[in-house]
Amino acid sequence: MQQDELRRRALHFYRNEIHDHLLYQALAENARDPELARQLQRISRMERGHARFWAQVVRQLGGEVPETVPPPRVKLAAMRLLARLVSPLWLVALLEMSEGGAQRAYFRLWQARLLDDKAQKTLGAVILDEMEHEQVFRAEAERLGGNNVRDFVLGMNDGLVEILGAVTGLSAAYPGAPRVVALSGLIVGVAGALSMGIGAFISVRSQRQVNEARRRHMDILFAVAPQRAHQALQEKLSGSGLPETVSREVAERLGDDPQAVRGLLLEPVTENELRSALFTGFAYLFGVIFPLTPYFFADTSLTALVGSVTFAGLALATVGLFIATLSGISIRSKILEMVSAGLTAAALAYGFGLAMQRLFGIEALG
Repeated sequence: MQQDELRRRALHFYRNEIHDHLLYQALAENARDPELARQLQRISRMERGHARFWAQVVRQLGGEVPETVPPPRVKLAAMRLLARLVSPLWLVALLEMSEGGAQRAYFRLWQARLLDDKAQKTLGAVILDEMEHEQVFRAEAERLGGNNVRDFVLGMNDGLVEILGAVTGLSAAYPGAPRVVALSGLIVGVAGALSMGIGAFISVRSQRQVNEARRRHMDILFAVAPQRAHQALQEKLSGSGLPETVSREVAERLGDDPQAVRGLLLEPVTENELRSALFTGFAYLFGVIFPLTPYFFADTSLTALVGSVTFAGLALATVGLFIATLSGISIRSKILEMVSAGLTAAALAYGFGLAMQRLFGIEALG
């Protein structure tokens, strides 16, 4: 990499860090959650320190650091609005994605080893800071219910794609009967929601019952043969990749603390089975609304199909946006993936429905 290019990138990083400093500072002033506001204030100060580092690198490379760096006004206004009006979870998810991109860019430069030893060491510390920021935002997302939102989005996506495929196939079989398609799709949707909800209930309840049985088993082991409990813990640690000597030492040190041993051996279950069932079922039903609604108002199934595909495509794009935001992957790629998968399923279902109509001689209903 030429020195001019390195100086240009360092100046770019400097501007980004100044913008992040101003952004986090403004968000902290508008955040509705006190703990999130405190974390944003702390991270804002750290970003200001990162900006000083990049300013020093720019000067060392013979560049000039601008005295003022105008903040991104549109982005700043949008994020302030999010902080005031919507759930802090969306805000945290967006910030987590932003931090992931910064650390990847810094790591590529660190790998290239184009800076002097002192700057290289400082850059490593900056990368660790950015990783900490991402972990803070991830922890905040979990505290604010990020897992529930993820579950809702994924459950909604299941209902959306499955019912889109169902009504598309039925539209080919019954082009003149949109109400038949609507009612059939609704029946399938309700059945799917019940199935998903019951499945979630059984899954969480079964895991809780398994844990309770294992806990009773561990209690008996500690009472009758504590050395067997130590051995079980050592095997668990060794199986996770720890060296044999380390596993043995940890097992011996924790041997007199049954609660700590149980915590390592038992998988915690924090979900409530009834809440999980209701949450999953309603998420599925919510996804059903988008492809199904046009069939209650259109004159023909084929007319409704256009609206169904349009609504479903927009909903899939929104789901893709949310998943990309939460995971830090490319928004464009994820939206394209989600929409393509949904529309491909719809096209295949339509072809199957048309084939079934012709194979069995189903007459179009008027």
